Formats: sequence, structure tokens, C-alpha cells
Amino acid sequence: MHTNFKRQTAIITGAGQGIGFGVAKALLEQGANVLLNDLDAALAEQAANKLNELQKGKCIPHTGDASQPEVIDDIIHSSIHQFGTVDIVVANAGITIFKPFIDFELADFQKIMAVNLQGSFFLTQAAAKVMQQQENGGQVLLLSSIVGQRAFPNSAAYAMSKAALSMMARTLVIELSPLGIRINAIAPGATVTERTQENNPDYASTWRRHNPDGQVATPEDIAETALFLLSSAARHINGQTITVDGGWTGVGNHPKEF
Repeated sequence: MHTNFKRQTAIITGAGQGIGFGVAKALLEQGANVLLNDLDAALAEQAANKLNELQKGKCIPHTGDASQPEVIDDIIHSSIHQFGTVDIVVANAGITIFKPFIDFELADFQKIMAVNLQGSFFLTQAAAKVMQQQENGGQVLLLSSIVGQRAFPNSAAYAMSKAALSMMARTLVIELSPLGIRINAIAPGATVTERTQENNPDYASTWRRHNPDGQVATPEDIAETALFLLSSAARHINGQTITVDGGWTGVGNHPKEF
């Protein structure tokens, strides 16, 4: 697999920990430079320092709410100022709010749509404008979810946002392909991260019982798929959503613990 990303610049949002951090680490190990965004300033700084210890590519932290246009503009400008280009965008920032449909409030709905959809949409747009000017194309990767493919309790708004990201990837091939930009999405299944373990200490053991392969994903599993989709080995994969879930979407058993 051709995963040499030397001299390429990647923007990754929501990457202070979890899947975003895993993707940042994988890209740095392959020689890319990374602008690592997170809403939490301390987390972004800590993550960047840890990644720079690899002594591979360079990682710079960037704090801000990646759903907001002014922050998106600053992310793009910072990437160009620090590294000269924008070659890869991984729109990873997202939030989850599990709540019964009957009780869902407007503020929660708007927050999910702002972070999960608005941020991904306008970050992709801003990056595409730069990639068009650079005239050498680029790669965009969106983070969808298996919840956008199979119904899951108390997750209507979140599921809608994640399903929309898959359609965003499929639709934008029409407009981005002529610019030399590929866009795809990953739909992770249950993945052990700091956040999922904090919310449920039994998260991993619960999902191992429900996934057909008896395993639960790690950020490294998702990162390996990201490397493939962003690499030249996937040059003819465009507008697709790759599911990484150990087979759960083929079974769809809902853990009662959730």
C-alpha cells in the first residue's frame, strides 16, 4: 500500500484524542505534517506535543470550534502559513447526544447539526477552494458512523447527521472530481476511546459480545482505513463510505446497556 505522505499537509479536526488523534499519528508516521484542531486548548497542546515526540512530520495544535466559519478560515490560513499547502482534510470533529426523540430539544438538535454537518461541509468547502488554487488536487475524508446506516435507540438527530455525511461524500464527487479532489467517508463501529470508556466503563466488553468478530475497534483500526483511503492505493475509490465495524451492521443487535 502506498502510504508515503511526505511533504503533504493534513488538517484534522477534533483530534485531541480518540479517532482523530489516531489518524493524526498514522499520518505523521508516514511523513505528513499535521494541523491538529481541538476545542480543548490543553488537549490540543498535549496531543501535539506527544505526536512531535515521534520526530516524524511536524504537528501544530489549533484550538477552536471547528463548526464555526471564522475558526475554519483560521484553520486553513494557519495550515498555509505553517506548511504552505492544504493537501488532506479529515473532518473528524463531532458530538453525540443520546436522547429520546420525544424529549429532544431544539438547542441539542442545532448543536449536533452545527458540529457534525456544518463544520464538515464548510471545512471541505474552504479546503477545496485552496486545493483548486494549488492545482494539484487533494483528499477529503469525512467521519460518518454505523449509526448512520442502522437504526439505534435514542439517536435520531445524531444518526441523521452521520447519514448526511455519507451522502455528502457521494454527492460532492460531481463537483470535486474535476478539481482532482477525492472525497470519501469512514463509518466506524464501536471504538474504544477515552470518551466512550468514560461514558461506559464496560464499553469494550459490551461490544465484544455484540460484534460478530468478537472484537471492538481501536482508533488504530480506523486510522489504518483512513491511511488507505487517503493514499494513492485508493486512487479509484471516490464518494464511498467504508464501514469498519467487525460486521455489526450485518447483524444489528442493540446492546441493552445503551
